[in-house]
Amino acid sequence: MPFAQIYLMEGRTEEQKRAVIEKVSAALVEAVGAPIANVRVWITEVPKENWGIAGVTAKDLGR
Repeated sequence: MPFAQIYLMEGRTEEQKRAVIEKVSAALVEAVGAPIANVRVWITEVPKENWGIAGVTAKDLGR
């Protein structure tokens, strides 16, 4: 059973997250030949103040 865990900064729309789930699932089906029913995708949203880029939070960078 393929399992993909995706980390994203908070702020994506529900539609965008749906698209990520759909496309990652399709990629796993194609890459490993797993049945779509066995694919799992988990999205973890991280607050921008908890995401660091080059020593600065994403929030402070205006991301």
